[in-house]
Amino acid sequence: MNLVDRVRDALTGDDLKAVDAARIADRLEALRRFLRAVDPYLPDHDLVAAHTLVERAGNRLALSREHTVVALAGSTGSGKSSLFNALARLKLSPVGVRRPTTGVAHACVWGPLEPASQLLDWIGVLPRQRFLRESALDGDDEATLHGLVLLDLPDFDSVERGHRLEVDRLLALVDLVIWVVDPQKYGDRILHEAYLRQFRRHADITVVVLNQADRLSSSDTDLVVADLKRLLEADGLGGAPVLATSAKQPGMLADLRTALEQTVAGRQAALRRLAGDLDTVGEQLAAAMGPPAAEDEVDRATVRQLAGSLAASAGVPAVAEAAGNAYRQRAAANTGWPLVRGLSRLRPDPLRRLHLGTAAAGRGDNPEPGTDTPPDGPAPVARTSLPKASAAQRAAVTLSVRAVATRAAAPLPAVWAPPLNTAARSRAGDLPDALDRAVAATDLGLGRTPLWWRAAGLLQWLLTLTALAGLGWLIIGYGLRALGLPRLNYPQVGTVPLPTLLLLGGLVFGVLLALLLKPVISAGARRARRRAEQRLRTAVTEVAREYVVAPVREVLNAYAQAREALIAVRSD
Repeated sequence: MNLVDRVRDALTGDDLKAVDAARIADRLEALRRFLRAVDPYLPDHDLVAAHTLVERAGNRLALSREHTVVALAGSTGSGKSSLFNALARLKLSPVGVRRPTTGVAHACVWGPLEPASQLLDWIGVLPRQRFLRESALDGDDEATLHGLVLLDLPDFDSVERGHRLEVDRLLALVDLVIWVVDPQKYGDRILHEAYLRQFRRHADITVVVLNQADRLSSSDTDLVVADLKRLLEADGLGGAPVLATSAKQPGMLADLRTALEQTVAGRQAALRRLAGDLDTVGEQLAAAMGPPAAEDEVDRATVRQLAGSLAASAGVPAVAEAAGNAYRQRAAANTGWPLVRGLSRLRPDPLRRLHLGTAAAGRGDNPEPGTDTPPDGPAPVARTSLPKASAAQRAAVTLSVRAVATRAAAPLPAVWAPPLNTAARSRAGDLPDALDRAVAATDLGLGRTPLWWRAAGLLQWLLTLTALAGLGWLIIGYGLRALGLPRLNYPQVGTVPLPTLLLLGGLVFGVLLALLLKPVISAGARRARRRAEQRLRTAVTEVAREYVVAPVREVLNAYAQAREALIAVRSD
């Protein structure tokens, strides 16, 4: 049975109508959601109380619901052991004047002992310190307290540090606390600052008794009780009842006994303690929550700055420049004069020198040796031969990554700054390889030959063939004359022989066409450069979002979930 089911089961019944079962169950589940959201990010010491409460609530509600654990807590000499014995009407706990007197907790159980054993095991009361308040002589008189487990705690101001630690441990487990003070030390600073103020969320499970009131007159008792109430009001426990008692005067225990009977009959102390603990933990955790996270947690300007730094470190400007040069060279090789076109092909392609623009780089075919091929993953991409980022570029990337975390953490409590910074840098070591893959896999738009290149190339070849035809015709005529054969009669175009016109026209128009296409090619190269740079920056931006922004947003999503859960925890 999980914690929520235990709570719902514990809170059902006609005797618990004052408690909203569903609300407490929802608050506990909200606390668990909060812890699931923040556990990977917030310091462990900030969450100890919340984890302890979730575990303690589950354990307490899994144990006996028929018993109410009430602790008598106080300083040395306050008379709590005498009060313990007086309430039990038996001498169970040692009483003395030498410090420390009570070193371990004593328990008195009204009703059968066995059902309360597991509860006392969980609380940590030794078996030899457990007493059964059952007597055939006065069993009927004690019936109204059946289900009460009364503890006599060690002194919280004991000179033995282990006693104080035991008090602190037990105070976190009991259902109701009765603070026993005496007329001399009811204003003790340690009592109020170290204990009572810490219980300000538990006023409904706190009772303060002014013990040894038989030493005071009625008027003095009223004055001391009034002053004690004033101190409790300052401690945040204005709603806690204050009773005057005396272990030596049984009649002065009637009010306290009535309060215990009502608490046992209601069987709500454990649940009210749980509600108060939720209030306390919720208040402590509130410091870790602030305003809602913004819709756009990392603004575009910050992402743009990060992408710019990553683009510079990835060599995007150099690749874009190479793309423009490659366009110019390839266009010249396809549209230039065929007689000199081969010279362009002899020069190395600017992109291929960087291992870009090839089939292997673009599609992952025939990757270079050493390229990682993840199973069932995307096609491998060959590494580029771009130079590594300079120290200045790496520093710029570091600053931009830090700016993403700083911008995201700005509206949040300071405790979230370290996890956001850690998240932003969590994949920094993978950035160089990711950027190289992104650049290598980006389609730079140079994979297809434009139609106008083909048309211009075909026209150049026609002009070249025309010039060659005219040259051949002239050579044939010259050969015939040299051999003394009949001369060829060249057709005339005006006064110019047709072969000469074909030769000169083919050459001149081929050169003119190349000159006319040169500004067109330059304009195309500029467009190719801009297009390549835009696509590369888009790819780099995706890397920035995946490797830097996404981890930051994961933390911010956890913050939003935790904030929503904490609102539910604190809604009461």
